[in-house]
This record gives sequence, C-alpha cells and structure tokens, in this order.
Amino acid sequence: MEVDIPLQAPGPKPLSVTDLTLRIRSMIRGAFERVLVAGEVSGMRRAGSGHVYLTLKDDGAQISAVLWRSQASRLRFDLTDGLEVVAEGTVDVYPPRGQYQLVVSRLSPKGIGPRELAFRQLYERLKKEGLFDPARKRRLPAFPVALGVVTSRTGAAIQDILNVLTRRWPLARVFVVPTRVQGEGAAEEIARAIALANRSHPELDLLIVGRGGGSLEDLWAFNEEPVARAIHDSRIPVISAVGHEIDVTIADLVADVRAQTPTEAAQISVPCREDILARLSETGDSLARALRRRCDVARGRLELLSRSRVFADPLAEIRERESRLDEIAERLEREVRRRTQALADRTAALEARLEGVSPLAVLGRGYSVTTRNGKVVRDPDELAPGNRVETRVMGGSFASEVVGAVFERKGTRQSRLFEEGS
Repeated sequence: MEVDIPLQAPGPKPLSVTDLTLRIRSMIRGAFERVLVAGEVSGMRRAGSGHVYLTLKDDGAQISAVLWRSQASRLRFDLTDGLEVVAEGTVDVYPPRGQYQLVVSRLSPKGIGPRELAFRQLYERLKKEGLFDPARKRRLPAFPVALGVVTSRTGAAIQDILNVLTRRWPLARVFVVPTRVQGEGAAEEIARAIALANRSHPELDLLIVGRGGGSLEDLWAFNEEPVARAIHDSRIPVISAVGHEIDVTIADLVADVRAQTPTEAAQISVPCREDILARLSETGDSLARALRRRCDVARGRLELLSRSRVFADPLAEIRERESRLDEIAERLEREVRRRTQALADRTAALEARLEGVSPLAVLGRGYSVTTRNGKVVRDPDELAPGNRVETRVMGGSFASEVVGAVFERKGTRQSRLFEEGS
C-alpha cells in the first residue's frame, strides 16, 4: 500500500542585508525627502575630500549629518562646535554602516542670518589680531602725485572718482587696476588687484579700493578675509570706499581711512587746486605786506642813523678816542716814573741793611770765620788735634792744623780754661 506524504509549502525567501537596507533607505527617503532640523553642532570635522561631517543634537537625541563638498564650500560662516543651526536636507541611510543621517543641502545659524554671523566671526578674529588697531593706520599724503584705484572698470564708481580727481587735482596721475567687485570669487580677485598695485606701481602714494552702492550680497566681497588681508598687507595707504554711508564693511575697518562713498574717497585723497591757489595768493599777499613793513622799519632806522653824529662827522669819534689814548699814555708814563723812583729808594735802603748784616762787613772789622769741611766751626768740641781747618779774614783765607783748644764752660759763674795738645 502506498501512502502519499504531502510536501511542506515553501516559505518566503529571506532578504539580504543589502536588500533590506536599500528598502529601508527608499522608505526613509520617501518619508523625509525635505526636512528642517534645529540643533547644536557637535563633533564637526572637515575631511580631506572637502566633505564636512557633524552631529546635530538637542537635550533628547542626536543625528549624524553630512555636507558634501559642494555645499560646504558655499558656507559664509565658520561652522564650529556649539553653534545653534537650522539644517535643511534629506534623511538618508548610509548602507555600509546601516546608519541613517541627514544630508544637508542648506545650513544657517539659528536666529541670525549666515552673512551676519560670518561678519561677526571674521570681525572678532581680525580684531584679536589687531587689524583694526588705530595705531597701525597711516596718515594720507598731503599732495599725492600718483594714485591707484581698485574697482570695476565699468561701474559708476570709477567715473565718479576720475571726475573728482581731474577737477580737484589734475597734477596727479591715476592708475586704474580693474577687478570684479561682486559675485563668486570677487574677493580673491580684489585681493590680487591690491597686491598687483603694490607690486607693479611702486610710485603710488595712495590706493582707493571700493565700489558703488548695492545690496548686502553685492557688497559682500568686501566683507571677506582675502580683501581684509590684502588691505592690511598693502605698503600703500588705503582708502576704502564701499557703497553708501550706511554700509560698513570689514574692508572699511581695516583700511587706513574709510570714505562713505567713492566720490568722498576722491575728495579726501587730493587737495583742491582752487583752494591751494587761493591759499598761495593769500600767503603771497601776507608776505608782501610783511616785507613792506620790514622795509618801512628799516627805512626809519636808516634815516635815524643818517642824522646821527657818526654820519655827520665820521672822524670825530676817532679823534676823541685818540685824545683819550694820549691822556692814558701820559698817566701811564707818570705812574711808571713814580714807581721807578720809589723802587730805587727802597733798593738803596735794602742794600744798606744787607751790607750791615753781611759777613764780609764783619770780617772788615777784624773778625774771621773758621770752617772745617765747608761747615762753620762754632764750638771747640767740634775739633780734635790734627784736624785741618780754613780761616777766612777780610783779605783772604788761610789753612791751619789744630794742635790744641781752649774751652770755656759756663756751668757756674767762674770759668775754667784748659789746653789740650798732642
């Protein structure tokens, strides 16, 4: 007997991990094709490929996010950890890790525009580096000979600048360094134009950098770091002239002088020829008046001198001085004679006194002087028998030898005489 055993019905075929992930990916993409997510940036890193990876988080959860290189390059502000942002994009799944993430197509700071944030961030960074320090700003030359203008060749600003410069100070030479002043890449082009002006035109005394008015987007190139660095590094003093009075850019803050408009930049960069000519005329008149006053004073002094005695009788003063010299010479001669006579009387008296104390005079009266070895003998104790002595008298001297001596002692009132011989 044969029994049929029924076969088990086949079950569903299992999905591969890849298939399941791709199905999930498709469903997530369809459900979250465009979302806006607010959160705090964390773990931000920029890969060598240019892609930016980060995490958006709040108090309850977090989600991975990515900005592809094309979107990351368009950011106008510095993306940093801790920054509150609003991200727009699509939720996607990254199959190799089975992880969902937000692919960001647009990113903006929360509560503030991206351009305003970029302005604030760049402002704070450059301020810390000292690029806005008033101490580094240079004075403009009073009489520039050569000026450079970095702006668009086709804009109204260049025409305004040239018209004002030509009218006010036609002596100056003007070199235009054309550049784009708005749009993608304009900041780098403006920076290169500033560097070119410094490198190719060493004769420049002053550089005007700017453009006419426009929207915030139109003026944004002058709020970017390359332009700020180029102005800071310029060896030529820079006047920044961007937009209108209410427009203040990073370039204005770095420049040596800020002008409210391109027209004002031209006005403050050169003097006015008519003003200079008027001042020269006034100065010439003042000098002429001063010269006339000095001539009048000199003429008056000359007339006064011409009436003085020295001009009426030039030799009178000389004759008076000669007479005074004659009187002085006579007084001097009399004084010399008087003093000579007085000196002669004093000399005679001194000679007499000297003669009275002279040893020769004493010898003339019968006295003699005995010496031994050039020394005067004053006491017999200084001699001994056999000593040779020299005796000087009025008529000459003679030598003798001591054979004895007589001593007189005054110890008492009586004197004792004694003789010593050989």
